[in-house]
Amino acid sequence: MKYFITGATGYIGQQLTEQLVAGGHEVHALYRSEKKTGGLPKEGVHLFKGDLLDPDSLKKAVKGTDAVFHVAAFAKPWAKDDQTFYRLNVDGALNVFHAALEAGVSKIVFTSTAGVISPSKDGVPSDESTPRWVEHFTHYERSKAKAEKEVQKLVSKEGLEIITVNPTRVYGPGLLSDSNGVTRMVKMYLEGKFRLIPGDGSSIGNYVYIDDVVEGHLKAMEKGRPGERYILGGDNASFNEFFKILSQLTGKEQRLFKIPIPVINFAARLMEIRADLTNKDPLLTPPWVRKYLYNWQLSTEKAERELGYRPTPLPEGLRKTVEWLVGEFRV
Repeated sequence: MKYFITGATGYIGQQLTEQLVAGGHEVHALYRSEKKTGGLPKEGVHLFKGDLLDPDSLKKAVKGTDAVFHVAAFAKPWAKDDQTFYRLNVDGALNVFHAALEAGVSKIVFTSTAGVISPSKDGVPSDESTPRWVEHFTHYERSKAKAEKEVQKLVSKEGLEIITVNPTRVYGPGLLSDSNGVTRMVKMYLEGKFRLIPGDGSSIGNYVYIDDVVEGHLKAMEKGRPGERYILGGDNASFNEFFKILSQLTGKEQRLFKIPIPVINFAARLMEIRADLTNKDPLLTPPWVRKYLYNWQLSTEKAERELGYRPTPLPEGLRKTVEWLVGEFRV
């Protein structure tokens, strides 16, 4: 089969492209910068220069394909113009969907984020249907939630077969991009540079190994139900538990400093002000700080039941990640 992939040069998209080509498929890969295409397979990949906001470039790239993986997104923690999130993550997604519709390609897997799912409450993991009990924290989450609403309209009115996947905190070998922040954090820990955790370290997140995310995309394309969404996650763990596992795996017990929330919020605000002045991405912003103070215990039961999804345990995934970092960067 032939697949059109947006975001093919990114962290998830690149590894998804590799898996498809290894499986004997052809890929139409959308790219913006030629210098980022070097990591893609040389065989089985047809490169198309384009942009999510350029419908004509999308129409050319999707032509002759059988299905679409829309992975591309603006996933940064900050933008000088907040509307950038909505232009790229909502308008851009609609451009991809309409280009597919015009080309007669109905099957699409759309990569959203677990950030649109509700945080957990009272120790009960949230799932795809858990009512959202707090507002979305960031423009990234809001834009993805808005895009998911547009997906529902297209499924019901246009007959597009769009399946949404919601990856949690992705980690593992690959590009150390904005989408791979967890692995960058692990690398800094191994180098003795990561020493700060928010609050008392008890807030819980869900961590998913990159291979599972790729496999989840493939299984969603094969078995997913149009109009449904599937959490692609792994183990739930607090910051304290995460770093305990990392310490046990590496034998490196770095002293971690637990920073009071008011201090982190103040620092994040200063970073945001600096970003506004310099146009350089901040490490943190106040909305992202607030987000990570909630618990994000999530359930992958639906993906396991309907897709045959099988997540990698966190200790195993971190072991593989550490081995890759040691081999790649000699940390």
